[in-house]
Amino acid sequence: MNHLLVAPVALPLIAGALLLILWRAPLRLQRVLSLLACLGLLGLAVALLHSASHQGIQVYLIGDWPAPYGISLVLDQLAALMLALTALLALFALAYAMTGGDRAGRHFHALFQFQLLGLNAAFLTGDLFNLFVAFEILLIASYGLLLHGGGAERTRAALHYVALNLVGSLLFLIGLGTLYAATGSLNMADLATRIAALPAADATLARVAAMLLLAVFGLKAAVIPLHFWLPGTYAAASAAVAALFAIMTKVGIYAIIRLTTLVYGLGETPMLEWTSPWLLVAGLATIAIGTLGAMASDELRELIAYLVVVSVGTLVAGIALATPAGLSASLYYLLHTTLVTGGLFLLAERIASAREGSTRLSEGKRPPPSHQLGWVFFLGAIAVAGMPPLSGLIGKVLLLMAAHDQSALIPLWTMVLVSSLLLTLTLTRAGILLFWRGPEASPAKPRPLPWLVATGLLGMSPLLVILGGPIVDWTDATAAQTLDARTYVTAVEQSAPLVPRPAGEH
Repeated sequence: MNHLLVAPVALPLIAGALLLILWRAPLRLQRVLSLLACLGLLGLAVALLHSASHQGIQVYLIGDWPAPYGISLVLDQLAALMLALTALLALFALAYAMTGGDRAGRHFHALFQFQLLGLNAAFLTGDLFNLFVAFEILLIASYGLLLHGGGAERTRAALHYVALNLVGSLLFLIGLGTLYAATGSLNMADLATRIAALPAADATLARVAAMLLLAVFGLKAAVIPLHFWLPGTYAAASAAVAALFAIMTKVGIYAIIRLTTLVYGLGETPMLEWTSPWLLVAGLATIAIGTLGAMASDELRELIAYLVVVSVGTLVAGIALATPAGLSASLYYLLHTTLVTGGLFLLAERIASAREGSTRLSEGKRPPPSHQLGWVFFLGAIAVAGMPPLSGLIGKVLLLMAAHDQSALIPLWTMVLVSSLLLTLTLTRAGILLFWRGPEASPAKPRPLPWLVATGLLGMSPLLVILGGPIVDWTDATAAQTLDARTYVTAVEQSAPLVPRPAGEH
């Protein structure tokens, strides 16, 4: 077994526990510990990315208990991709918070590490119950991070967020219970074989569980009509927290992919085939609602939050194509949108600071000409709208090409192109209102470090273009492996404990 698989879970757990113990220690020490943990996670993620591409699917049996009885961690290319993306985004978000945002409340760094623990556990776990546990860990940490800094607006948003996710957790448990009643297992690889062999009566029960779980994951991903919690929550969070939250909706997307391609991926009619028409409708409707929300927003952070909703719809539409090309396009777009929207949340705070605190588009002053924020905003705007020559365009072109021989061609092309045009106009209007309208704000020396961190994260977009060929090759291979449920199931079934046990003993 590759013991490195457990490190992305163990490292933030140890770092978070240490930071809780040292909560009275000087902030500088907490920052050093948190930063070292994030750098370590990024190094681990790169090593696992390399390992997943060269050694295939790997299984780690916690406590040396065999699957499906014990807890198993499974690393494939999709999990490795999500780990690397999380570590990269977290490093930028933490660097930004260390410029001063982490002073606003206690336990920021401990909560930040526990959030990473939940995210990494969700991407690595091989069974649905521990996916539920990972969701709870990351959600509890996110409640604390959302409230970081206090204030009435954050408290109100946090109450809505907590209430909604409690309902989601309850539905998740009901779905798991129903699925266990029908199959007798919650290990994802074991479920794939059991569901494929279910008798008709139990298969109906398993389908009911599937739809419940799909609704829960749709809520986590903010797919319409379960998206209404996202704009207020993301707009209320501090800049660094909102940037880290850019990966939160992708956990829901990841779970939808696992559910539709693995758990229900074997048998004559894999789930992705019979849910793809509904997923396509939901994805296109999410793009439409997100676009309208962005157009109606008069607050920059809310506008960016609606851009996250648009990206969720685009990802779901790509998954709904149910082809390797569609899934590959979604994975490339997932990398692009997570990094760019995270960078835009950081940039929004810099813009507000240069405008003497105002983030409203129709009010406030314009930044002094000495600030270079306008050019960075222009970079982020053309990237997120899907304009040339940045990564948003490549992601959308890949998606449109993936639909060229499908019945979804006309609705998908229409919605993606119209949305891109409207978002371009919306962001152009936002740029004019932010940088050209109103009295000039009093000149103040800009803080270079937070500005550089935000710019660096947005700079990932041209990097995704420069490295476009290798990245698309990777997403193509990842999509092919993800859609091949049999390979995943075989890897888990063939995993064996290091210490052999007598026959019949588990």
